[in-house]
Amino acid sequence: MSVKAAGLNIQSVMRQSITSSFAFRFERETSGSLTPNVICENLATMAHDKPRSRRQFIRDSGIATGLAAVSLACGARAQTKRQVTARLDWIYQGPNAGFMVAQEKGFYEQAGLNVEIGPGKGSGSTAQLVASKATQFGFADGYVVGNAVSKGMNIRAVAGLYRRNPTAVVVLADSDIKTPKDLEGKTIAIAAGSTQFQQWPAFVKGCGLDGSKIRVANIDPAGSPPALITGQVPAIAGYALGQVPSVEIRGNTKARIFWYADCGVTAVSNCIVVHNDLIKEEPELVRAFISASLKGFLYGRKNLDEMIAIARKYSPAIEPAIARREAEMSWQSWISPNTAGKPFGWMAEKDWEETVEVLKQYGGVTTPLAAQQLYTNEFVPTGVEFIPPPADADKK
Repeated sequence: MSVKAAGLNIQSVMRQSITSSFAFRFERETSGSLTPNVICENLATMAHDKPRSRRQFIRDSGIATGLAAVSLACGARAQTKRQVTARLDWIYQGPNAGFMVAQEKGFYEQAGLNVEIGPGKGSGSTAQLVASKATQFGFADGYVVGNAVSKGMNIRAVAGLYRRNPTAVVVLADSDIKTPKDLEGKTIAIAAGSTQFQQWPAFVKGCGLDGSKIRVANIDPAGSPPALITGQVPAIAGYALGQVPSVEIRGNTKARIFWYADCGVTAVSNCIVVHNDLIKEEPELVRAFISASLKGFLYGRKNLDEMIAIARKYSPAIEPAIARREAEMSWQSWISPNTAGKPFGWMAEKDWEETVEVLKQYGGVTTPLAAQQLYTNEFVPTGVEFIPPPADADKK
């Protein structure tokens, strides 16, 4: 029996065999959501009720036969979890550990999924894997996704996680660079061709700087933090969630951050991405994966130590202190001004429109591209439990 068939059987049994008192209990405890997953989860809970109360419940409602039928359907469903593949943006680390949490805490299992989570080799590579249907779900930067769609890739963002641009200029806290204006007359390290390099002119314009007075040196992302720590360069630019932890923990120093977003450079960053065919063919799969994944990230936000321990199961080489700081930095990018108060995953059209403008002006996109081509909020859960805490909620 397929998962879909099992689900239909469960709902049919519920409608035909369960009395109003039984349905009332489910309606009362699940806010009226009689989905297959909810029904099976509640049956599992009922199985642990005290024997006397269970017998009393069954006797009073007269639904022993219905319960047996539903239990059989739930059993079939449990044996037919959907095998799903997901590819991360990068190696297993603090910022993307929410997916591993969703797997280890059983959120995917509760959704009827068994997810194989693989490390990535950058957002560009992940976007290509999704576009070629080599993986069903990807975690990739929205700016990169926009560029990919402009080149013909048939993919779309279905949930936004880093909804505020995570790119930043980073300097040492004891540097004489106190404001972006102080970058004039200095050298900054930015990897040539990177997202940060493409968006650099937008940062310069937004901050009112004279770009001709700032020398840009090409240093790869891995070499940038050591170059800053050793004084080879006074400033670097990149994803803050990756560079700041290296500077602060490996360099045993404090960093000062100038966010691109604070100078008006809007760019939607990491999203859950799928092929448009998956949206058309299996919308409920997309919905289930998104909900379970978001639960994983939100749980990890509340249980940071546990999240890092889970991530280390996937990669023992993870340094806990680095991973913790990476996760904390990623939280600064969860909410943009246009997504404040909205559920985690929900994306603002204005943010995507401005992302497209940055792509066209600075990212080399010359083909027609509209925000509506890049995202949908159709599958983002709307419950208040999905509204994330503000960025500074964890500061003590």
